[in-house]
Amino acid sequence: MNATPTSVTPAAAGVSAIAQAYAAADATAALQAIDAYAHGRLEHALCTVNRFDADTMRVVRLYSSNPNAYPPGGSKDKRGTPWGQHVLLDQRVFVGEGEAAIREFFNDHDAIRELGLQSVINVPVSYDGVCLGTVNFLMPRPRVSDADIDHARLAGLLALPALLALRRTD
Repeated sequence: MNATPTSVTPAAAGVSAIAQAYAAADATAALQAIDAYAHGRLEHALCTVNRFDADTMRVVRLYSSNPNAYPPGGSKDKRGTPWGQHVLLDQRVFVGEGEAAIREFFNDHDAIRELGLQSVINVPVSYDGVCLGTVNFLMPRPRVSDADIDHARLAGLLALPALLALRRTD
């Protein structure tokens, strides 16, 4: 017997929105729903999702919660960078805490600072040993917790079908 819930939690609503976007084969709507779902836990101020082109070592922005500051289609060259090695090639989560870490690892650190962002979690999204892209969360607080990192990693897993779908349309 299925009971009908009298109220839907924000988390359940978020999962439902992600599922509906995937059912409709709308990868962009899925990324937006993943951003909203993750916001309930991370309280991030910026979420971006990038596709990774291993041949050129470039990331191309597919989604941004702030398209005025970080529009979709923007790209960054990560060839020879410690961040590119760590996240894209070694496929490890990157956590940057505080303004010094942001300045050290990101060329656009001034834009990040101007948005009041002080920490970042970059999650590589991989399939079959290949990094397809990253899901990135930037927060206005200078520190993140282990729980924040776990929630960001879950969001990266949720983005896998979208990145696979968007890879097929390239």
